[in-house]
Amino acid sequence: MIIMRTSIAWLLSLPVFLVLAMEPVSAQDLEQRRREAGHPSTDVARLQELATDPSWEVRQIVGRNRKSTPELLHQLAADPHPQVRIAVATNLSTREATFLLLARDQDASVRSVVSRFEYVPASALAVLARDRNGEIRLEVARNWNTSEDTLRQLSRDQLPGVSQMAELSLAKRKEESSDF
Repeated sequence: MIIMRTSIAWLLSLPVFLVLAMEPVSAQDLEQRRREAGHPSTDVARLQELATDPSWEVRQIVGRNRKSTPELLHQLAADPHPQVRIAVATNLSTREATFLLLARDQDASVRSVVSRFEYVPASALAVLARDRNGEIRLEVARNWNTSEDTLRQLSRDQLPGVSQMAELSLAKRKEESSDF
């Protein structure tokens, strides 16, 4: 007991920077990997390594990194953690095939982000227009990238809010095209 009190008293007497330096290496290492995952100068080979990191947060940051290749993003689109897949869904380097994969994701939060993303291809929105979740279909009806064919399909949706939004989107497009 005396030894324990002495150890605690000794630890409390240390300057703060020394106590912080005694932080477990793994926490420091995790922070380093996070920085690398998000840094624009990290090379593709290192991003590929970080894409398999045990920490979902590191993989999420790789998914957000604009230097991540489309192939790497496609790999991350199958990650077990939804936050990683959401990061991929909002990366400008994500390709159509990956969006189509994400549009069929089991997690509604991932599909919802895809349905709201302003750069999602119309083909992924067409898939999401048939989603079982009405909120997601509503977002598809609001998305400017939704094709007119898909909007016409949504204008016959069983949920009045979805069909009304689709009709409103179609009317806005017709109005804007007549302005030119």
